[in-house]
Amino acid sequence: MAVKVSSAKENENRVSFKLDGMSIEFANMLRRYCISSVPVFAITAVTFYDNTSSLFDEYLAHRLALLPVLTPSKVPKESEVVFTLDEHGPKVVCSGDLKSSDKEISMAKDRIPVITLTEKQSLRFEGKAVLGTAKTHAKFQSGIASYEEKDEKFDFYVESCFQMSGKELVLRACDSIEDDLKELQKAIKKA
Repeated sequence: MAVKVSSAKENENRVSFKLDGMSIEFANMLRRYCISSVPVFAITAVTFYDNTSSLFDEYLAHRLALLPVLTPSKVPKESEVVFTLDEHGPKVVCSGDLKSSDKEISMAKDRIPVITLTEKQSLRFEGKAVLGTAKTHAKFQSGIASYEEKDEKFDFYVESCFQMSGKELVLRACDSIEDDLKELQKAIKKA
């Protein structure tokens, strides 16, 4: 199968392109891998040392889990990154205020509001981020993808959640497909 890619357009976290020479099943597989099979970092556990804000620990932990974290390629599966915060009000605490234990891995966007602290309120915590995929939890979703079929050709639209560029998301999805096919090949040879 010879696949042709044309009319690629990239803009920050989005990419669109046309594909010719593939089946609808393969197009759907690529779409699904873009959405759920590309590993990204997300905060999974938070230890609160001080929280006099207006929100419960659990609610804040949920918000923190949904913040997009830059995820470099070729990160070991067992990687862990710790994000810390120690802030006092009055202040709007944003994602960029979280400090990472790894200079390569940080919040993808700096200006996402987390909480507003008023006078005499404070917030201090450590959050552990690990790699995961959206197959296990939505906080690990790497992006969204869709396509439109026109005369056995496909117009693809992919948008990352800012952990990487849209183009990088498609490339990593293709790598995940290759890895899974190699595992299938090994399993079949053993059978």
